Amino acid sequence: MSEAQEIIIVKKKSGHGGHHGGAWKVAYADFVTAMMALFIVLWMMNASKEVQEAVGGYFKDPRGNSKMVGSNKNGGGVYVALKKEDLAKLKEQLEKSIHRLDPNNKLKGQIEITITDEGLRIELMESEKGTFFELGSPKPTLALTELLQLLSSELSKLPNRISIEGHTDSTPYSQVKTYDNWDLSSDRANAARRLMQEEGIRRDQISQVRGFADQRLRVPQNPQDPSNRRISLIVQYASQNGTEMAPTSAELQSKIVAVPK
Repeated sequence: MSEAQEIIIVKKKSGHGGHHGGAWKVAYADFVTAMMALFIVLWMMNASKEVQEAVGGYFKDPRGNSKMVGSNKNGGGVYVALKKEDLAKLKEQLEKSIHRLDPNNKLKGQIEITITDEGLRIELMESEKGTFFELGSPKPTLALTELLQLLSSELSKLPNRISIEGHTDSTPYSQVKTYDNWDLSSDRANAARRLMQEEGIRRDQISQVRGFADQRLRVPQNPQDPSNRRISLIVQYASQNGTEMAPTSAELQSKIVAVPK
């Protein structure tokens, strides 16, 4: 009887898979993520100011709760128009910005922000010393220039349309009949418009520029009161569909029909 033949089985051990596992995949994913973040930072550094603000606004408020997240038409996105119920937040934001501009309250009593049926009304009123315009002139002072620069930087972020009004007191402008308070109030409103457009307010964002002379006195019982000389900015709120704006008081009055007695 022959001897049983010995069978030898050789098992090869593979050390690579067991030793490294999938760790290299995690490291590679981290590397790709880091490179993508680097490219985004480099792109942002060379992007326009509008794009930088839009991207920054998204990361600060990704859900758009502030109603001011996104970009304007030039930035490629769409801002969410403020409705009447949102104006209280805008009012608070503007008041904080104005306080940072005027921490010593030198302009106290000369700036009033209220929510009306037209929208958010911003009244910039003169004092006995003038403050916002040179005496009898439509030329803005430094105080008004700085204030409109601040307001423009905030309001230019919105699609809401803006109406600008100029008002004077009842003191006759001069003895020259070719130029009166109607001209002065209109020229001052236009001066404010030009300033705001230079600071970012879009051309199509301005709905109206109107001069009322002394026909809408702030203090009717004192027609010469300096606060009657003022510039009014009205941020018109959006309707429920987000596009149509509220009518101005002048438009509302034009629709009133006299009822015969």
